[in-house]
Amino acid sequence: MLYWLTEFSQGGDLFNLFRYITFRAGGAFFTALIFGFIFGRPLIEALRRRQKKGQPIREDGPQGHFAKAGTPTMGGLLILSALVVATLLWARLSSPYVWIVLGVTLAFGLIGFADDFAKVTKMNTRGVSGRVRMGLGIIVALLASWAAALGQPDALGFHLAVPLFKDVLINLGLFFVPFGVLVIVGAANAVNLTDGLDGLAIMPVMIAAAALGIIAYAVGNFNFANYLGVHFVPGTGELLIFVAALIGGGLGFLWYNAPPAAVFMGDTGSLALGGALGAIAVCTKHEIVLAIVGGLFVVEALSVIIQVFYFKRTGRRVFLMAPIHHHFEKKGWAEPQIVIRFWIVSLILALIGLATLKVR
Repeated sequence: MLYWLTEFSQGGDLFNLFRYITFRAGGAFFTALIFGFIFGRPLIEALRRRQKKGQPIREDGPQGHFAKAGTPTMGGLLILSALVVATLLWARLSSPYVWIVLGVTLAFGLIGFADDFAKVTKMNTRGVSGRVRMGLGIIVALLASWAAALGQPDALGFHLAVPLFKDVLINLGLFFVPFGVLVIVGAANAVNLTDGLDGLAIMPVMIAAAALGIIAYAVGNFNFANYLGVHFVPGTGELLIFVAALIGGGLGFLWYNAPPAAVFMGDTGSLALGGALGAIAVCTKHEIVLAIVGGLFVVEALSVIIQVFYFKRTGRRVFLMAPIHHHFEKKGWAEPQIVIRFWIVSLILALIGLATLKVR
């Protein structure tokens, strides 16, 4: 929205600053951060009044979680509100990728909100049917993948870019759309599974988003894309504004979500943020790299898949409890120990993912 101020620029003046993505990204970050600090406490109090008993706790979960009874959920509303306000204020809204990613984020946020609402009103951990959530997510991801493929240059649309190889593009044709659905829905549900401990999901999301933001900026800049040997996708640089807003809003939320959490993100936040990561990866042609920078989420999701698959066939468990962060809880690791070590793993994986930009 503020980008229109460049129309008054004569060059070299204050208004000219709004032409620069990096300046507007900084503005988006601080806008979302301040928004989170200002509205965080009032939102938490409002959620506590309305939810009363807070988020239901799994009866078969780690015993330490029962001490968290009464903690309100739907804290993702704080992140999403800060994210939307900052993005609309600072992004160049003529970029279709901003609207695609923002649309996916809000749509998955609504799905998560419905699930959270069902849980707190029925006071059980089931919420909305998994088939309904999955079906709605697939529809959203299908539309987003189709829109992204159509908006990309003809040589890139409906193609899969392979990291580490400069000129390798695999033409998936219409199969790119279901592939994009797999990336977006998979990312949304993987982040959702990771959100099980205070502060566990939000920091890895911000780390992965930061890596994807750098990739989006490079891919959307012709000179950087040419130098790094990555495929140039005009307009994706504006996604750095979205990412900066996400990080600012995420830090504002983490202020209240740090142990002991005053509020939980809930599916409202985890599904939305996971969907956002997947959508950014699809828009920037870095779907495979997402599996690296978001490797922690992949491991969390795989631990559940392996556990269910193995148990159905043998009646035995591979892990003490899935997702895998609960396995370490059962082994006696303290919650802060698990959270911080998972943060470290996320940072390492993000750096490895960024290294693919130069290794061509």
